[in-house]
Amino acid sequence: MKRIYHLLCAALFSAGAVLTTSCVGDLDQYPHIEPTSATVYTSVDNYKAVLGKLYVAFTIASQQKGGAGTADLTTNKGWDYMRNYFNMQECGTDEVVYTWLAGDNMTGLTYLSWDANDLIVSDMYYRIYYNIALCNEFLRNATDDRIASFSESEQEEIRHFRAEARFLRAFAYSHAMDFFRNVPFVTEANPVGSYIPPRYTSAQIFDFVESELLAIDEDLLDRSACEYGRACRQAAYALLARLYLNAEVYTGEARWTDCITYCQRVINAGYTLERDYAKLFNADNHLRTNEIIFAFPVDATHTTSWGTTTYMVCGPINNASSFQVPADYGAVSGWGNFRLRPSLPSLFSEGDSRAMFFTEGQTMNIDVVEDQNNGYLPVKWTNLTDAGEAASNTDADGVCTDYPVFRLADVYLMLAEAVVRGGQGATRSEALGYVNLVRERAYGDITGNIVEAQMTTDFLLDERARELYTESVRRTDLIRYNRFTTADYLWQWKGGTHDGQAVDNRFNYYPIPSTELTANPNLFNEGY
Repeated sequence: MKRIYHLLCAALFSAGAVLTTSCVGDLDQYPHIEPTSATVYTSVDNYKAVLGKLYVAFTIASQQKGGAGTADLTTNKGWDYMRNYFNMQECGTDEVVYTWLAGDNMTGLTYLSWDANDLIVSDMYYRIYYNIALCNEFLRNATDDRIASFSESEQEEIRHFRAEARFLRAFAYSHAMDFFRNVPFVTEANPVGSYIPPRYTSAQIFDFVESELLAIDEDLLDRSACEYGRACRQAAYALLARLYLNAEVYTGEARWTDCITYCQRVINAGYTLERDYAKLFNADNHLRTNEIIFAFPVDATHTTSWGTTTYMVCGPINNASSFQVPADYGAVSGWGNFRLRPSLPSLFSEGDSRAMFFTEGQTMNIDVVEDQNNGYLPVKWTNLTDAGEAASNTDADGVCTDYPVFRLADVYLMLAEAVVRGGQGATRSEALGYVNLVRERAYGDITGNIVEAQMTTDFLLDERARELYTESVRRTDLIRYNRFTTADYLWQWKGGTHDGQAVDNRFNYYPIPSTELTANPNLFNEGY
């Protein structure tokens, strides 16, 4: 279970390769390695140890629970990368509403009213660039010259590690582009220290991410040879497909055919849909490699945090309810962080097994945003095993549920949308077949199947919500459809009013923090 993280975390501590950062107010947050690079990068095991940090930087905020002790970043310690990512992608959309607005500094995200001083936005920005910095430091020490003294087989293994570091950096840069659009650009080729990075446009970042993912194709392992928890070649294909699906937003040029090409490369690798939708989000979901293409492993021993899937399990459990019991989900406590806006459950028809909502004692409508009893609760994420028992848990707030980053159902729906939008390389009949495979799982039979005339862009946007809710894609989807900020689609509390209202188009992206603008004269925000 979670084998790669067990190995990497153990090696990380034994090697003493604990990576930390400088002050949060400085973009140049290059990691410092103790003792030194010269002593750490001396064996394949140590390279793998440091690679482990590149992965776990997405799921934990420090080497201690939640972010206690010496946190990677000094702001918002308990909120790791993926918790912030979820909040930025979901809490302003038609899916999720947050409870503790003032206490958790979530008013701006919930009402689409943030500014360049927003704490959550700032923390996400610095976490992205912290992770980029970790990858850059690893790559500086993994050049052909640096590994020339190793045996041929060892060099080959390190080249695989190097490709994974480039994948993780591209993954982080794709988030920087999606959230902030025009951002500073820094790689391992730039000096450490007082270097001031240039501002790259969204199109330039897109080109870089695309070129990196294409360049590492041969050096990433195929899924058949890749340890669980590490990025395989098909993970890069899935990221490319998502990149091309949103290319028009980032560059002004649609890339539907390229999206189809890379969706097909994933599909042709032999993935199949998991028969039971709920098992994709339980404590045994590491067994779902038939559908899950890439996941961040999480367990209550090695990656205990207040974020990632601990947040997904405990976050929506009502801690003031007389009806909901945390133990029913394998949890010890509920946090009452978020609920669903009524627009999401309204999309489901009777018989759709994906409608996993707790409704007892809850109103569907949200009249009072900070009332935990307003809004249904999403309960598709659990800490239960396939047998329905709570996973072994060494910590009161830990879970053993992994975080799926890419899975086959998403790829099927991306391909279908690209086909409907005019992409070449797959037929409408093929696309319809993939959509109906997703729906047959949801309904247990063909009663939920659609016909070709029903397969419209509007239908696919709704189907993505039904299949992928709370999986941190909704904001990006709504922006691609030009519905995130406009009056074309309103939901409760959009723009801070009960019935919803349009907001300025600048809220299609987040502002670079004002502290960063002060530190780097090359940067500026458009519209803020």
